[in-house]
Amino acid sequence: MKTLRIAMIGAGNIANTHLKAYQNIPEAKIAALCDIDPVRLEMTRQKFDIPTEHCYTDVDTMLAAEKELDAADVCVWNVNHAACTIAALRAGLHVICEKPMAYNAAEAEEMQREAKKAGKLLMIGFVLRFSRENAVVRDLIEGGALGEIYYSKATYLRRHGNPGGWFGNKALSGGGPVIDLGVHVIDQTRYLMGSPKPVSVYAMVSHRLGNRPEIKNSVGWRPVGSGDKDICNVEDFGTALIRYDNGAVTSLETSYDFNGESVSRKELYGTKGGISLAGKNPKLYTDVGGYLADTEISLDGIGGKGDSFDDMFTRELSHFVDCALNGTTCIATPEDGIWVMKILDAIYESGRLGHEVEIK
Repeated sequence: MKTLRIAMIGAGNIANTHLKAYQNIPEAKIAALCDIDPVRLEMTRQKFDIPTEHCYTDVDTMLAAEKELDAADVCVWNVNHAACTIAALRAGLHVICEKPMAYNAAEAEEMQREAKKAGKLLMIGFVLRFSRENAVVRDLIEGGALGEIYYSKATYLRRHGNPGGWFGNKALSGGGPVIDLGVHVIDQTRYLMGSPKPVSVYAMVSHRLGNRPEIKNSVGWRPVGSGDKDICNVEDFGTALIRYDNGAVTSLETSYDFNGESVSRKELYGTKGGISLAGKNPKLYTDVGGYLADTEISLDGIGGKGDSFDDMFTRELSHFVDCALNGTTCIATPEDGIWVMKILDAIYESGRLGHEVEIK
C-alpha cells in the first residue's frame, strides 16, 4: 500500500480536526508537525503521538530537515496561508490549504502560479463539497430536476458566536464572518450551480454590534489561545448579491453577531424545481402531474457515514490523499479558490464603497 507522508503546518483547532480525520485514512501518515506556539505544538504532539524529533516551531526549518515528505497540510492563520503553501510547494510537496485560500485574491493567484511551476497538486479545503447532501443535490441537478438554476441563497448566520482569538483580528484573518463562514456557503452554492464566473458584487458589511462580550450565553466556540483581551476589529454581519456571467444571482447573509435566528442553509431555485439544504435532509420543491409537490430526500445509506464535520473532513482528506498518490482529478482546485477570493475581496470593497463592484 502506498503511503502519503504529510507535514501538518499548524497545530490549532482546525489542524486537530484534520489530524483526527487522517487517523481514518490508512494511506496517510503524519510525518512532521509545525506550529509557532510551542505550547500548542506540544499539546497536539502528545494528543496524536507525534515524535518530538519531528516537531518544529518554524516552517522553513521543518522543510529543510524533513527529507522524506510527500505533502503538506496548511492550517494556519489566513494571513500565512500563502507563505506556508508556497514554501511547501517550493520544497516539492503536494499541498492542501484550508479555506479561505489566502488573505486576498492576489496571494491566491501567486499560490496557483507556484503550484504550476512546481508541478504539484494544490487543493483548497472546501469541506462542504464533500458532504452527502452536496453529492445528492449534484445528482439531482445533473439529472435535470431543477432545470436552469437562476437564483440561490447562501445563509450562515450566528446569533452570537464570534470565535475570538485570531478570528477577530483582521490583520491575521482578513475579516470576520464573510471570509470565515460566508466562504463555505458561497463556494457550495457556486459549485452546485456549475461554477459560473462571478462578474459583480453589491454588498453591505456591518460593524455595528462587535462581539458583544456583555452577552453571557454565547452561541459558538472559542479557539485555543482566545481570551478576554482579544482584538475584535472585523465585521459582525455581511450581506451581498453576487452576479454570475450566466445571469444567475446568489444572495448571501452571514454573521458572527446578529439579532435573529442562528441559521445555516443553502437554497437553489431553477426553472423546474427548487431545493433547500437545511437540517438533516434536502427538500425538493417541484410539481407532479400538475400539482405542487414537496419531497424530502433521505440521506440514510448514502455515501457511508453522516454529515458531521468529522465525516466530511475524512472524505475531503481521503480525496486529497487519493489525488496526491494516484493522480485522481481534484474537485477543489486553485481556480475555484481564486474565484471565491475574488468574490470575498469584492464584498469587502463594495461594502466599503457603498456601490456595486465588478469582478475581473
